[in-house]
Amino acid sequence: MKTLNYALAVLAASFALGAQAAADPALIAKGEYLTRAADCVACHVTPGGKPFAGGLSFKLPFGTLYSPNITADKETGIGNWTDDEFVSALQKGVGKDGKHYYPAFPYTSYTLMPREDILAIKAYLFSLEPISQKPKENDIGFPFNQRWGMFFWNAVFADNERFVPDSKQSEEWNRGAYLVQGPGHCGECHTPRNIFQAMSSGKSLAGGEIGNWQAYNISSDPKHGIGAWPQEALVSYLSKGYAPGYGGAGGPMADAVEHSLRFLTPADLNAIAVYLKSTPARSQGVPRPMVAINDQVEKGLGHKVFTDSCVACHRLDGTGNQSPIATLNGLKTVNDPTGTNLMATLLEGHTQAAMRVDQHMPDFARNYSDTELAAVSTYVLRRFGQSNGEVKAKDVAKSREASLH
Repeated sequence: MKTLNYALAVLAASFALGAQAAADPALIAKGEYLTRAADCVACHVTPGGKPFAGGLSFKLPFGTLYSPNITADKETGIGNWTDDEFVSALQKGVGKDGKHYYPAFPYTSYTLMPREDILAIKAYLFSLEPISQKPKENDIGFPFNQRWGMFFWNAVFADNERFVPDSKQSEEWNRGAYLVQGPGHCGECHTPRNIFQAMSSGKSLAGGEIGNWQAYNISSDPKHGIGAWPQEALVSYLSKGYAPGYGGAGGPMADAVEHSLRFLTPADLNAIAVYLKSTPARSQGVPRPMVAINDQVEKGLGHKVFTDSCVACHRLDGTGNQSPIATLNGLKTVNDPTGTNLMATLLEGHTQAAMRVDQHMPDFARNYSDTELAAVSTYVLRRFGQSNGEVKAKDVAKSREASLH
């Protein structure tokens, strides 16, 4: 019996390898590119975990969700899913056995993707090694744990429509529109949500909140959005995570650059920039500050912390010393009166693997108290921004607590 079982196991493994080898290499390559464009790994991996094995927690107003395993493992992943089931999950938010997903999974954007693109992603995922990992059960209270209720939510807020090119626009514009609205799902983070946790259509790309971070306005508004950014600056930000004098990616956006955007072709990055600069202007959120230095800022504790630990990289004039990524002038982060992203950056740092060592920023959570970080945050806001913002120790404590989850 053991010999028979071993033979069957070898046969099954050989069949799986044969099926994988028989898969169209061009289809798999297309699927890999689209999987990166859709940034699937960002949600389906835990810190230090295996890619696509799931388990990442999402803390929402109604509870905590955990991302599923999307490897081809038959027991804990999607190895038994048919093409139709996979397409339904991405286009309708309804997966195997009619299971409804919550809109934390951005199917409201993925629905714009055609069947062939979705199946290319499936082909790529199925070409990878299956990983056996069962995620935690969602921790959601009644009535939100009743998945059938999503049927009604979808009827109101999910269009289930594919992307249709605008014949009045260029091919480049349409490509950018597809990437931003569909696989890139930029609006899922950069659009505020209504009380039903659906994107506010009248405020598309006007900015949103993601846990401990703010996703800034990326509409064409010249003051609050990216309308005044040169196209090359926007492309640099998307591909490298920074554009000196305009923006520096941190938190979830840094992860998007790390795992997704930097892998896109120059043509696609330019198409995204062309489209974003044409979107409806939304005049809300944090405005970009003028490049001006306030030398009249009180030189107390905040000045001391800045000169002790920050000036070596950022300089007193905010122009950046070791690398242009250290430029503070012109960033929304230093003009937000709440200091949300500034505090998160100080607590979590910037250490993306794709960046050079001189572009890494360490975290200061362990070396400085809430009072010290509040003081240096206030100093930075008032020296390099025009909001006259103030951060208090209790604000840092709240951000510190959020960064731990």
